Amino acid sequence: MSALLPIVSLLLSTFFLMAGAGLQGIVLPVRGSLEGWSTYEIGFMGTGYAVAFTIGCLVVPLIVRRAGHVRTFSSLCALLVIAVLLFGLIVHPIAWIFVRGLTGFTLAGSYMIIESWLNERVTNETRGKIFSVYMIVSMTAMMGGQYIMPLTDPGLATPFMIGAILFALAVIPTSLSQAPTPKPLKQATLDLRSIFKNSPAAAVGVFLAGVLSASWNNMSPVFGQRVGFSNAEIATLLAATMAGGIVCQYPLGRLSDRLDRRFVMTGAGLFGVAVAAAAMSLDSKAPLTLFAIAFCLGGVIYPAYSLTVAHANDYARPEDFVKVSGGLLILYGFGTMGGPLLAAWLMETFGPSGIFAATGAAHAIFAAYAFYRTFRRQAPAARADFQTTPLARTQTPASFSLDPRAKEAPGHV
Repeated sequence: MSALLPIVSLLLSTFFLMAGAGLQGIVLPVRGSLEGWSTYEIGFMGTGYAVAFTIGCLVVPLIVRRAGHVRTFSSLCALLVIAVLLFGLIVHPIAWIFVRGLTGFTLAGSYMIIESWLNERVTNETRGKIFSVYMIVSMTAMMGGQYIMPLTDPGLATPFMIGAILFALAVIPTSLSQAPTPKPLKQATLDLRSIFKNSPAAAVGVFLAGVLSASWNNMSPVFGQRVGFSNAEIATLLAATMAGGIVCQYPLGRLSDRLDRRFVMTGAGLFGVAVAAAAMSLDSKAPLTLFAIAFCLGGVIYPAYSLTVAHANDYARPEDFVKVSGGLLILYGFGTMGGPLLAAWLMETFGPSGIFAATGAAHAIFAAYAFYRTFRRQAPAARADFQTTPLARTQTPASFSLDPRAKEAPGHV
């Protein structure tokens, strides 16, 4: 408990940020669908977010160096409040694509500042505990934010006003905190050649993990709305996916500590293909059936990212852990740019079930390439233990400094 007291204010800011992000992530596609916008238009909102989030990971460190952590964080939260209110003020798909991009940029910067601040407050002895608490707070807030939507009407401005309140609340704990400001953020770097050379399976796998995650996260609310789900059922659909990821991440990780991780990646991919194929063949649109499918999909969609990062770090030098993992996250961001458009295209072609065609195709390539790589390179003799990570859509390169394995790489923050 004593280790947590100095970071309570930072965790509170994290909670309000993630709750606002969770609410926004579910309300926007549902409202777009209610407005009669095409799946392409809704998909482009997800792509705009992904592009700007990735740019934010690269650019925000430069802003922090000039303005400082507190000023930058307060400014980013103010922009978030403005952006959310603009959603309610200007209801037009093109405007929403650009405003969604603004939220991606500002959320990336906000997460980075909080994560770097947390990292300054931990020691090697408390890192694992604080990392776990940070994960729990992030995921609880995300799911809680999603369940705000059923309490409001997405056809009105109310959920946007609530979102603005949540983002404004995020400023208060950090602004009043007496914790010393952290060292300057390090700018994320991306060396595709070295990342691919270090681990081709991880480089390709993390890109596909981005496709998988973004396809589902951005378009599953549209799927739920178009099969006749209530707002509460749509929120439960997303929560079931997250629950599957939480439940399955540790068992898959421990299994990958005992086997070649690429075999586990192959098995996870094949399971995802089977679940997606079963979902497409089902005539039933019963909520309980689709919740079970979402849970199973989440059990492989979210752990796919952690498995690929762990596999890359098996081949990386300990001092390169943060650099490799941060670079993979940027590559993951590239995958998230295309995922919503792939799902939108297939949903236009096959109807709502096209979302399962998108996840099934990405899982198939994920499994096939991981299996192919088992014939090209032997598994390393010595490997670090698997560590669970937060959901990748909430991570920035600064997240990896909080990971317990980062203690092997002093000097990286």
